[in-house]
Amino acid sequence: MSVENELQERSGSKCELCGSSEGLVVHPVDVASEADAAKCVMTCSECHSQLDNPESVDPNHWRCLNDSMWSQVPAIQVLAYRMLYQLRAEGWPQELLETLYLDDETKAWAEAGIANNDDSDPPTLDSNGTPLLDGDNVTLIKDLVVKGAGFTAKRGTMVKNISLTSNPEHIEGRVNGTQIVLVANFLKKAN
Repeated sequence: MSVENELQERSGSKCELCGSSEGLVVHPVDVASEADAAKCVMTCSECHSQLDNPESVDPNHWRCLNDSMWSQVPAIQVLAYRMLYQLRAEGWPQELLETLYLDDETKAWAEAGIANNDDSDPPTLDSNGTPLLDGDNVTLIKDLVVKGAGFTAKRGTMVKNISLTSNPEHIEGRVNGTQIVLVANFLKKAN
């Protein structure tokens, strides 16, 4: 049985990400993947195009990941994780990422396909000079007024599962249920 036929059968002739039945194509999870149904996903032309052209991504199209991220198929989980990670600055994808559970092998596969920063980019450091990474937990070292949200984040507040930004001096995290950008110098990595 061909890869396309296997995927048609597995997907019920629908996009495994958004559920559309328009213009279905086989999308390899990794470009270097061999033709294997376990490493491919059946996608519609819209999903396929946006996966291949990250600069043309429509965040609202990917709200479908709220359902497809729960698939039992690792290849679908990997693509859902990568797209949610790419869109995490939108807010709602970060919330989904926080609820998404992947086994260790699948998570490693998903993270391997995310473009890492060049070594020439400066690392994000906390107030003690400790490098911060995506997913770390940090503690505020001083009270911070959160403009626009109407509250003060108190010293000692834990911010879990942070996300790095393109600026090495800032991180994103959730405080009092609000996704905010914080200055890394006012944080200490939690053990």
